[in-house]
Amino acid sequence: MTDVRSMPAPDLVPELLVTSLEQSLDFWCRLCGFEVLYDRPNDRFAYISRGTAQIMLEQRGAGRNWIPAVLDPPFGRGINFQIAVPSIDPLVQAFRVADWPLFMESETKWYRTGETEAGVAQFLVQDPDGYLIRFQAATGQRPVAVAPRTP
Repeated sequence: MTDVRSMPAPDLVPELLVTSLEQSLDFWCRLCGFEVLYDRPNDRFAYISRGTAQIMLEQRGAGRNWIPAVLDPPFGRGINFQIAVPSIDPLVQAFRVADWPLFMESETKWYRTGETEAGVAQFLVQDPDGYLIRFQAATGQRPVAVAPRTP
């Protein structure tokens, strides 16, 4: 495990309630390349990271769960977690080898960011509880194409 005292603390770390900590750790660590920074086995809790992305996993029904409404699968409806990686190719390959379905196949998309567009290669996958994860890798920037005026 990495010494968390030497890492900068992010200002936002999502904590995901999960059905099975073991299944979630298998998905997040084996397939997504995260590592456990620390855990609390008695509370069924793990703090994981990949690069500067950090996530807390807590098993539903163990520890101290804050649940404001009924928690029906798939969890996390209405949100996707974007995680920046150097390349999406190794991840797509890992999911294919594991026969894990992708929610959205890989694509390259250009997003307007003011006067420029940022290119990203991206794909989406759901974790065992249905949380939607979007891995993306920067592909470059370009000026915004100006559409000709219509008379």
